[in-house]
Order: sequence, then structure tokens, then C-alpha cells
Amino acid sequence: MPPVQQQITSTDSYNYLLFLPDGLHQDGSRNETQQPLPTILCLHGSGERGSYLNHVKKHGVAKVVEQQPDFPFIVISPQCPRGEYWNIERLSTLLDEVIASYSVDLDRVYLTGLSMGGYGTWHLAAAQPERFAAIAPICGGGNPAQVHKLKNLPVWAFHGAKDRVVPLSESEIMVSALKAHDGNVKFTVYPEADHDSWTQTYNNPELYEWFLQHRRQPTGD
Repeated sequence: MPPVQQQITSTDSYNYLLFLPDGLHQDGSRNETQQPLPTILCLHGSGERGSYLNHVKKHGVAKVVEQQPDFPFIVISPQCPRGEYWNIERLSTLLDEVIASYSVDLDRVYLTGLSMGGYGTWHLAAAQPERFAAIAPICGGGNPAQVHKLKNLPVWAFHGAKDRVVPLSESEIMVSALKAHDGNVKFTVYPEADHDSWTQTYNNPELYEWFLQHRRQPTGD
């Protein structure tokens, strides 16, 4: 049995785990009748940084697909090097590489991340909102002065009410700013959760159903 996820090395962006649904060949090619597939870019938290890619499977969508080999998305799970934070330019290059190599539906690219990856989700989406159909930042935060760029992008944010690592206020500030711009935003607060608000989020089929309800839209100003 081949591994569920491939380990891909990149010199220009990040090394990453790649999950390809059944029907895609391991080189990413497809038969002529197959449609491009929805794709999730998932950014891990600070604890999974390093150079051992299997650490990325501890949390996030990379963990989910290990248990659900029929998962219907292409999943990209990059690894940030130790001591670094998510870099917008390198993430953009990574997306370009994957789109060039695999059968990605450009109108159904979704972005999510947890903790440090939640911050990365807010920042990457604000920098390049035109790339994504919807985003789901988990226990992260961002720059509320940038949220006007996200007003046409569906957002579903998640946070634990008892989080002592990233305060709930980090998500609340972003959600409030988005609402002030009439943004398309949902906000789920888990009353009893601490920092780990991602396990129940990524285990919830409703998140993926919600992703698939959205296609990329013109962003406007």
C-alpha cells in the first residue's frame, strides 16, 4: 500500500505533504473525463515546525486524511521550518507549484490553519483574497485594518473560549472588523475549549460541506 500522503520537497517554497483523492494518478495527472478537484491549503501551528514532515500529521487536515482515504479534496499541508513563521511569498509560490502540477480547481481553493497557521490564514487571505473561495482560520488573529480586503470572501472563524495561548479576543477583533465591512463571516466559539479548538473543527463534516458551497468570487476593493 502506498502512503496516504506523499512527501514533496520544494526548494522555492515549503516542503509539504500532498494528499490526492482516488482517481488521480500519483503524478497528479488525470484522465480526460475527470474534472479539476477542490483543494485545501492547511497551515499548521508552531509546534509542528521543523524538518520532519510526518509531524504535520499530528493535527489539521493532514491528520484527517490519514483516517479518511476517501476525502474528496486535494490537500496541501506545508511545513514551516523551525524558528520561522508563515511567509506570504513562499506560500504563494507553493500554491503556484501545486496548481502547475496537479488537477486543482482554481475556483475552489480553500485556506485554513490553526494557531500560528490561523494567523497565517488571516494574513495570506488579506494579501491575496482573489486566490481563495473561502477561509477557515482557527484560534488565530490578524490585522483588522486589512479586513476590508476580505469583505467578499466567505470566512468561518473558530476559537475556544478558554484559550490561554491565543486569546479569544484575537478572533473577536477580526470578526467584528469584518462585520463592520458587511463581510460574509461566521464565528464559532467553543465554550469549554482551550487552545485546541481545531480537533473538533477539522473532525466536523460541516466545515468541508461549507467549503464546497463556495466558489471564488470577484473581490472588488
